[in-house]
Amino acid sequence: MNVLGRDDGGDGASDGEDRPPAMVRLGTFLARDGSDGAAVGIDADSPHAAVVFGKRGTGKSYTLGVIAEELADATGVAPVVVDPMGVFDGLTEIGGRVVEPVIRPAEVPASVWPDLVGLDPTDGPGSLLWRVVADAVETAGNDGDSPSIESLRWAVSETDAPDRTRRAVRNHLRLAESWGVFDAAAPPVTSFAASGDPTVLDLSGVPESAAGAVVRAVARGLYDARVNGTVDRLPWLLVDEAHAFFDGVADPALRTLLTRGRAPGVSIVCATQRPSALPAVAVSQSDLLVAHRLTAGPDVDALAAAEATYLSGDLAARLPTGVGEALVVDDASETAHAVRVRERRTPHGGENPRASDTEAARTGRSTERAEQPTRAERSRGR
Repeated sequence: MNVLGRDDGGDGASDGEDRPPAMVRLGTFLARDGSDGAAVGIDADSPHAAVVFGKRGTGKSYTLGVIAEELADATGVAPVVVDPMGVFDGLTEIGGRVVEPVIRPAEVPASVWPDLVGLDPTDGPGSLLWRVVADAVETAGNDGDSPSIESLRWAVSETDAPDRTRRAVRNHLRLAESWGVFDAAAPPVTSFAASGDPTVLDLSGVPESAAGAVVRAVARGLYDARVNGTVDRLPWLLVDEAHAFFDGVADPALRTLLTRGRAPGVSIVCATQRPSALPAVAVSQSDLLVAHRLTAGPDVDALAAAEATYLSGDLAARLPTGVGEALVVDDASETAHAVRVRERRTPHGGENPRASDTEAARTGRSTERAEQPTRAERSRGR
C-alpha cells in the first residue's frame, strides 16, 4: 500500500519490525478515467498536522470519521474527536465512547476566564475574576485539588471590591456554571487519551464559549501531558468544524498543536467547510492537506494561497467534483494525488435529513439513523 506522509514514501512495510508502522487506510488513488487505482493510506506512526477541507455534503466529516476508524485499529495512538454537531456516534460500534465532556475550572488559565465569560480583562469585574481564579488555583493546587465554580463565587464575595463589581462577577460565574462543562471533581483531560479506542467529545448543544473552553483544555492538556511524559500513547485530536474554535478561547491551544505539537507527539486534524475562516498558520503548518470539492470564492482562494512551490499548475483547478473524492497534498513526498475515500465501517451521522425518513419514522418504519441513541438517552445510561 502506498502510504502518504512518510519521508521515505513508505509502502507500509515493517522494515524488519514485528508489526508494520501504524497507518490510516484512506482509500484508493483515483485514475483519470474515474476508476480505482492502488490502495493509499496516511502515516500514523509519526505525529502530523493536517487539514481536511470540503463544502457541505462532499465528504469532509465522512473523511474525518474514516481517519478516526483507522486510528482505532492502529497501535500506540489515542484518537480524540471533537464533535460539535453530534455526528460521530457511530464510532461506538468499533469500541469508541461518546462523552459529554466536563473539565476542571483550573484547566482554563486564569487570564482566559474574563474573555470566556464575556468580561473585559482590563475593567473592574474582568480583572477581579482574573485575580480570584489565579489565587484560587494556586491555593487549590497546593492541596492537590481544583477550585469549583461555587468556591470561586464565594471567593469573589470575600474580596473588598465594590458590591457592583462583585455582583457582576458572580453573575458571570453563574452563567459559566449553567453551561454544565465545569466540575472540580472531573477527571483530567488526559483520561480522554487513556486507551486506543476513539473518544468522541459530544459538544452538540453546548454554547460556543463553553465548547471553546473544553477544546482549549483538551488541546493544551494533551500537549502538556506529552511534554511531561504522563501520556504514553500519541494523541490525535480530530476537530470537526474547526473554524468555530479559532479566533476564540481555544485558538492559542490549537495553534500550539499546529506549530509545536509534533515534537512531543501530538497530532491534530482540522476539518472545515470554510478554509478561508482558518488562520493561515493552520494550512502553512500542515504537512497533509485533504481537499474535497470547494466552490466559494474565498475558500478556493485560501486553498490557492496554500499551494506549495513544489506543485506545478493550479491546485484549485485540480479539486475533485465527485462526492467522496479528494485531492491529497503530501508535504513529505512533495506530491498531490487524487483519491477516492473508502466507505465507512461505522454509521455516518453527518448525512442530511430526508422527509421520507421522517415519514417512515412516523408510520413505524424505523431507519438506521433513527435507531441511534439520542444524547439524552446516552446521558441517562451513563
